Amino acid sequence: MTAVDIRTGPLLRSGYRQGMRRRVAVTLWMSVLLAGLILLDLVTGPSPLSVGDALFGLLRGPANPDGMTATIIWSIRLPITLMGVLVGISLGIAGLQMQTILDNPLASPFTLGFSAAAGFGAALAIMFGAALPIAAWLLTPLAAFAATLVSCGLIYGMARARGANPEILTLGGIAVMFLFQALQSLLQFLASPEVLQQIVFWLFGSLMKANWTSVMVLGGVLLVTVPLLARDAWRLTSLRLGDAHARSLGLDADALRRRTFGFVALLTAAAVAFVGTIGFIGLVAPHAARALVGEDQRVLMPLTALMGAALLVGASVVSKIIAQGAVIPVGIVTAVVGVPVLFTLVMRRGAGGWG
Repeated sequence: MTAVDIRTGPLLRSGYRQGMRRRVAVTLWMSVLLAGLILLDLVTGPSPLSVGDALFGLLRGPANPDGMTATIIWSIRLPITLMGVLVGISLGIAGLQMQTILDNPLASPFTLGFSAAAGFGAALAIMFGAALPIAAWLLTPLAAFAATLVSCGLIYGMARARGANPEILTLGGIAVMFLFQALQSLLQFLASPEVLQQIVFWLFGSLMKANWTSVMVLGGVLLVTVPLLARDAWRLTSLRLGDAHARSLGLDADALRRRTFGFVALLTAAAVAFVGTIGFIGLVAPHAARALVGEDQRVLMPLTALMGAALLVGASVVSKIIAQGAVIPVGIVTAVVGVPVLFTLVMRRGAGGWG
């Protein structure tokens, strides 16, 4: 070891530790912000509550039907808020991994046509579900989930046949997206005015569809997929530096891409099946987190999850505030708010690139 190595080694280690402490601090602050937004979401709505009442209702628990505040919190608002957190986490992580495996800053869960497929499945269930002996509240999310998995299977088949490289996945996803958008438009054209109204409302994206069943289902999907993605954190970080770099470290880039693609499809399908189409979360959250902590997925993945949840819960709060006595579908708010946020990120990072 040379004299230069002896002098610079401790400095590099000290700089790394300081950087990691800063990243952990940013993640903790984001956790505090998310907790504050969750509480704010619980107290806002058509029947405003004070912070004290909300906390008292939470502490009373769901087994106290005599308490009006506890009933509002546990039966109505808490499932919606928790669903916002879980959907934000799902879409944030899905968007991050789409940008990683496609090496494309514009990638999101909807780049590969998952959103269009879910919309087609939901529209199909709304239009023809009355002929089936299944309740509408169960049939619509099941149809959206199944259609999303069909789109995943189509793209996965292309990847298996032609190689799981970013170009094949992106082009296959665009083709599938246009296919399901065309089918979705056909159903809207053929639908009666009443059915068309239901289809359009579903496509807006709304957390008001949430209940404890959907919270448990999506929570279970996250419990399965997130640990598996976290296990590949180092491999995904290496893949972000390019296929050549990943292969030089002994990684099978195509196999990693296919595996991650499956997890992304499952997360997206479970999220959009219950709440409809919610855009920009999977696109904005990864870029905002990356600007704060860099590309190390050991820290980037948790911060992106927190950022996605904070963005969606914050949008839920805004949707209640701007329409007193009503709730605007949160998908509209995320689209309106997401455009200036993304524009700001582009202006601040565009000159230096996204890598």
